Amino acid sequence: MAERMSTRVRYDLIRDNGATSRTVNGHLKRKERANRDARMKKLVSGGTFPYTPAVQSWLSVQLGVPFTQISEAQAKEAAK
Repeated sequence: MAERMSTRVRYDLIRDNGATSRTVNGHLKRKERANRDARMKKLVSGGTFPYTPAVQSWLSVQLGVPFTQISEAQAKEAAK
């Protein structure tokens, strides 16, 4: 049976493991966001208006307004 460790040591390990995990996952997420931006820009420049729901969601986040308020010209400008 494993030797019991104190609550403080256990919480210190949890905190340290969490910090490491956030750092590693943060780098992976940054790379994935860049890949997604490139993929969505390509879809907007080559696609026709209105776009698929994934592209609509991405455009809404990029422009900060609901997709129903985005014109095709604004979408093309955001994809540059």
